[in-house]
Amino acid sequence: MIDFKGSHFEREIILWGVRWYVAYPISYRQLEEMMEERGVEVDHSTLNRWVLKYVPLLDQAFRVRKRRVGGSWRMDETYVRIRGQWKYLYRAVDKAGNTVDFLLTAKRDRKAALCFLYKAAGQHDTPAKITIDKSSASTAAIEGSVTSRAVCNTSRGLNPLIMRSA
Repeated sequence: MIDFKGSHFEREIILWGVRWYVAYPISYRQLEEMMEERGVEVDHSTLNRWVLKYVPLLDQAFRVRKRRVGGSWRMDETYVRIRGQWKYLYRAVDKAGNTVDFLLTAKRDRKAALCFLYKAAGQHDTPAKITIDKSSASTAAIEGSVTSRAVCNTSRGLNPLIMRSA
């Protein structure tokens, strides 16, 4: 439970402002105007402080309630265009199709794949089995990481679940 003691505003108003900022591409000043239209006078710098303070706490609370993932992961990476620049999206799902984790990076290399694996393994238990495509970066990352004791399958035909749940 997140503690709102000592806050000048009520819990619902704080969560309202934080949710709008996180969910929609708006600035703090636009959010200040929206809240003012609804009868809440709050400064944009206060909204910034709320986001910095409460988003990590909300993320932690949501991760506690997140469904457990299975011990068999399917991992893949793809490239996506974001604001005119190409980025690489690393993603892993379990056997049931539940998202284990994802990471957006500028490069597709061993370092990025290793960063993704450490992030995913840090949030969940180390998987017993990982199925990947024949990416050399992912293979090198698995061999040199905390997941090196996991059985690793490399095949293009064994990874359709990633594409269906994307």
